This record gives sequence, C-alpha cells and structure tokens, in this order.
Amino acid sequence: MKKKIINFLLFIFGLACVLGIVYSLYNIFNWKKDIDSNKKLKIDIEKKINFDDDKIKIDFDALKTQNPDTVGYIKVNGTSIDYVVVKTVDNEYYLKHDFNKNYNSAGWIFADYNNRFDSTDKNIVIYGHNMKDGSMFGTLKNILKSEWQEDLNNREITLVTEQGQYKYQVFSVYSIEAEDYYINTIFNTDEVYSNFLNEIKSRSDYNFNVDLSSNDKILTLSSCIGYGSSRVVLHAKLINE
Repeated sequence: MKKKIINFLLFIFGLACVLGIVYSLYNIFNWKKDIDSNKKLKIDIEKKINFDDDKIKIDFDALKTQNPDTVGYIKVNGTSIDYVVVKTVDNEYYLKHDFNKNYNSAGWIFADYNNRFDSTDKNIVIYGHNMKDGSMFGTLKNILKSEWQEDLNNREITLVTEQGQYKYQVFSVYSIEAEDYYINTIFNTDEVYSNFLNEIKSRSDYNFNVDLSSNDKILTLSSCIGYGSSRVVLHAKLINE
C-alpha cells in the first residue's frame, strides 16, 4: 500500500513537472510571436516616416488612418527607442495591445491619457514595456549607465507631433519605486510646478547642469526595470518651440 502511494505521488509530481514545462514553452512561444509581430509592424510603420538629415517627416494622415490614436513619434539617442506614439482614454489598453489594436503582451509605446498634445502640456509622459529583446522601452535602462550619461550625443530627445518637431534636453535620469508623483501632468500653480521640477531634478543620478523654471515644458519617459516594481525614468525640457 505504501509503495502504491509513493508511486502515485511520483506520478503526480512528474505530471506537474510536465505541465509546468508545457506551460512555460507555451508562454515563450507566445512571447516570441508577439515580439516578432511588433517588429514586422514597426517596419511597416517606418514606411510612413521619412528621415531627412535632422528633419523627420511623418505621414500622420496615413498613420491615423491605420490607428486614430496616433499622437507622435519619439527617438532617444543611445537607445533603440524610435517609435510612433499612441494615446487612448486610459493607461492600460496599450500595455497589452499593439499599434493595430491587436492583443500583444509587448504592448506599444503610449502617452499618458491626461496629455493633450495641443502645445499646452507641462509634462508629456510616455510609457513602454521593458522588453528583454530590447524592443519598446527595453533599452531605456541604458540611461542609468555612466557611458550614456557622459555622451553629449545622448542629451537631446526628439519628439514629433502634428504640431511640429521638438527637441528636449535631458536633465534627470534615475530609477525609483513605482509612484504617481513624477507622472503628474496637472499643476495648479507655478509654485507647485517649480517644486515638482526641483524634486525630479534632484533625483538624477547625474548632474546635467540644466536650469529649469516654471515656464519650461518637459518630457518624461518611464518603464519598469527588472522584475520588481522599480521604474527607470528620464526627464527632459523642451528647448525649441
């Protein structure tokens, strides 16, 4: 009787192991499928973008026909980040949907739903997943490396919207536990906004020697880092308008 019980338990253990392996392989297959799907989608989207030296010309009409949620394009030097940006009515949808609005575990690059993209935003916030293959915001963590921080070519971020092409100057990079403070987009007074700018600047791992005032408009990039709740964050101020 004892032997039968042991054999039964071994069978259950073996079955659990097999099921665990099958489940893991299934997840890996779907993960790779989603990654490959987004890579193909990105190549198709790039046909609607013309890179002419420093001028980036984007066919917003074509992109908005494909996805009306299109609001811009972002490029970050020293990373693999060069994506069309979307925005919808919440900050959840594009965590699990691609540019064509198909379910995709890699999601897409999206702006905070509170942003307006009408030239009045004090803080434009853009999110993306930290993908292991480096896609989406998978290389945003490069900003935490001294080599990235000290390279002058990495100090400017390019954002293109229907209103024009904008340059932002990096002034703060850091990692932090998940919070709502740095993704705030609404400031009731100049004093509140000045305090906000001073706080996020003081968090930086590197001193970029950039002056800030309540008249500045900024760009914030955010992604998860590692397997916990930590976030990697970049802030940059608008230097041309």
